[in-house]
Amino acid sequence: MNWQIQQILRRRRGAETGAIPAGRGGALSVCLVYPNHYSVAMSSLGFQAVYKLFNNQPDLVCERAFLPDREERALYEKSGDTLVSFENERPLSDFDLIAFSVSFEPDFINIPRILRLARISELAAERGDAEPLVLAGGAAFFINPEPVADFIDLIAVGEGETLVPVLTDFLVQQQHADRQELLRQAADLPGIYVPSLPFTKPVTRLCAPRGSSPSCSVVLTDETEFGTMYLVEVSRGCPRGCRFCAAGFVYQPFRQQPLELLKGAVLEGLQHRKTIGLVGAAVSDHRDIEALCEFIVEQGGSPSLSSLRVDRLTPSMLELLAKSGHRTISLAPEGGSQRMRDMIRKNLTDEQILDAAEAVARAGILNLRLYFIIGLPGETDQDLEAMLRLTAAIKDRVLEQARAHKRLGEITLSVNPFIPKPFTPLQWSGMCPLEELKRKVTWLEKQIRPLANVRLKVEELQGCVLQALLSRGGRELTPLLCKMAEGLNLKKAAKACSINPDSTVTTTLPVEAKLPWDVVHSAERDRLEAEYRAAMQVIGVSV
Repeated sequence: MNWQIQQILRRRRGAETGAIPAGRGGALSVCLVYPNHYSVAMSSLGFQAVYKLFNNQPDLVCERAFLPDREERALYEKSGDTLVSFENERPLSDFDLIAFSVSFEPDFINIPRILRLARISELAAERGDAEPLVLAGGAAFFINPEPVADFIDLIAVGEGETLVPVLTDFLVQQQHADRQELLRQAADLPGIYVPSLPFTKPVTRLCAPRGSSPSCSVVLTDETEFGTMYLVEVSRGCPRGCRFCAAGFVYQPFRQQPLELLKGAVLEGLQHRKTIGLVGAAVSDHRDIEALCEFIVEQGGSPSLSSLRVDRLTPSMLELLAKSGHRTISLAPEGGSQRMRDMIRKNLTDEQILDAAEAVARAGILNLRLYFIIGLPGETDQDLEAMLRLTAAIKDRVLEQARAHKRLGEITLSVNPFIPKPFTPLQWSGMCPLEELKRKVTWLEKQIRPLANVRLKVEELQGCVLQALLSRGGRELTPLLCKMAEGLNLKKAAKACSINPDSTVTTTLPVEAKLPWDVVHSAERDRLEAEYRAAMQVIGVSV
């Protein structure tokens, strides 16, 4: 094996604490793969949680693997080496099971890339008996697995705490079984989808039972986005039900960890890191979030929250965050106008948003990050103008408080295009066309430029189109993903495969349409449809 690749792997292993030693024994060998670079993968609490779950199973040995970064990939291409595991530098093709953990749809592209680097047949139908079984799970797979279904033997639909023990027990027992017979039997397991078998009924998404221990950082390393933090999951799901967001619909029911369990996790974390990152889709909705933050500070630590709900801010909470060193607070109005917020069911008024921004600044936290969505169904230029007026009013409120603190802060508008997501009320809506999004962004850039201490950050639009395509598409995308795995961009790959991404992402679907993600059971179909009709009523569209 190339010595430079070995050096990279050894350096990264040497920088880790908490890694679980991986021997070579065990009835079943598993390589857990995150289809992105090491730094991205090890920032994922979900990936770390599954890593721990696999290693907790008897008779199983679990190692990790990642998509090589640019430097590593060049070395692999130069040497002709096959992709190896992180721990023992073992070829992925030597494992019994390759398990992909995927949180975000854009990483779908990297699945065939990794299989190709590992010299494992990309398509499940072409995979021989001597090759590993390929399993996939994670949030992206229990929302819509179909775009990459042709690459995967088994798909775990739901949360790992429930699925991993049952599935691994089954695989250990059936490890010598005929491949096709194993797949037929696996299809009878709860939460398991076998794409190669004829579709008979939707797979029910499984959730972790109440009382499961909170997920926390397992492996700590500075080579990640959250390298200075110890992460603790305080809750799972979201009680709000915003119409564009999958978290409130696929992670049901909303589960909050008990305060005492969280305190124990914090004490463990403070042995390794001063900053405790509190993770969840609705962190500030936790009934004891303020008490938990107070406990962290009392123990000499610093709490970090990814974002705060506008209607959950309290003066005492903000004072606590300011004292613990927070310099920036993120708020998510999402809709720039009251009309858009009503449409997405955000349940916030301009005055609530302004009061929250002022309260943050009054506490001495003068840097604000504001999350907005553009291109929502029914959005007009008047809605964008309302976003600009709201931003200017926020700036004025913050500036007034900044004078009292004798220092200025910065407001960042983080603007992201609307992407229709499966299992949300807006799953039937089309995405705003790319050219129209570009026009909206250009207008915002021009209007915001004169506002001092306000900057605009926009997610890369072509990448958002790809994400929408992978969110809404089906198996017709298999050849496109194979082409992109070869290095073609979306536009060139689509042309080579005679696929029109715009028709998939911008089309508004009838509510009675058969959807690719119907392979996953939806217990709330009637609710989704009712919420969709209510959203369209706000913007004057008949469904």
